[in-house]
Amino acid sequence: MLGRWLALALATAAASVAVGALGLPSPTLFAALLVGLAHALAGAVTLSVEGRVATVSLALVGVAMGASFQLQSLTGLGGRWAGVALVCAATLAVSLAAGLVLAATTGLDRPTALLGLVAGGASGIIGMSDELHADARLVAFMQYARVLIVVLVAPLVAALFLGAGDGPAGAIAGGGEGLAADLAYTGGACAVGVGLGRAIPFPAAGVLLPMVVAAVLTGSGLAGDAGVPALVQDVAFAVIGLQVGLRFTPATVRMARRLLPAVVLSIAVMIVACAGLGWLLVVTADVTYADAYLATTPGGLYAVLATALDGGGEDPAFVLAVQTLRLFIMVLAAPLLVRLLVPPPRAPVAPVAGRCPP
Repeated sequence: MLGRWLALALATAAASVAVGALGLPSPTLFAALLVGLAHALAGAVTLSVEGRVATVSLALVGVAMGASFQLQSLTGLGGRWAGVALVCAATLAVSLAAGLVLAATTGLDRPTALLGLVAGGASGIIGMSDELHADARLVAFMQYARVLIVVLVAPLVAALFLGAGDGPAGAIAGGGEGLAADLAYTGGACAVGVGLGRAIPFPAAGVLLPMVVAAVLTGSGLAGDAGVPALVQDVAFAVIGLQVGLRFTPATVRMARRLLPAVVLSIAVMIVACAGLGWLLVVTADVTYADAYLATTPGGLYAVLATALDGGGEDPAFVLAVQTLRLFIMVLAAPLLVRLLVPPPRAPVAPVAGRCPP
């Protein structure tokens, strides 16, 4: 059994390099998902990732997301908060509406459809799927379909229609506190978040509370420039990817294939709707439409930021601020709204004496 896990680890490492070369975000998670899928469909010995390993990995994913929180980016929004908040809320509404329509037209269960089309935070959304009674395999399929389409579409739109290449190019880089500080930050935020998750009944607490703890430490400046070490983050993402990929079955793959046209159409509608929301930012935030479009794309944070930095807009910091804020809103609000939009299971009807139950 140990040999099989070692083979999966090596295959994931090799696939991560290949996926990373394509420029996709979270390449380790995506690569591990593919490796787990291949192993599951090969009919080999059944493997699964459960228990403490899964719990710690989920918490680490939350900490990694929280570590990306930059208070100075958000404070830089100044008086543009109202328009940005309105657009973030509208994007969440568009995502949930698309999920409800997808569930109604395809027969897919609501938790899976809603989480599958949440526009942002793919790794966190996939990680919390089990707790929200969604099919993590189909959620991962839809989330990565969305990310892939946005990553391909955003640079093309910027280049063909928004005049990419005319704006400033630059870089946004962070410092570092050293490995010891990074490990202390990661371990502390993870431990506190997991502890709070056990004490507080909160949807998807295993991901969200470590994320909140990490964001507070980072945003308050208590953590300095400490973050999650790259290797630790990659291992956590790999575990989550394998956990989901190893659950695939031929029936799940057939279901994903059947859903593909409807999912692609839903994502296309979301992209068009979010592009329309960009005009709200033009009016309320006094930015160019190029910046507004890049700020409102439904996901693909790193690819969109790279496009902005490469001259796709005039204010990359604004694009980063809006995308980051929306990511946190999506990941924090999605579990609560999914619980509200999913009707509770109906209690079984007690049979009447003397009559056969239906």
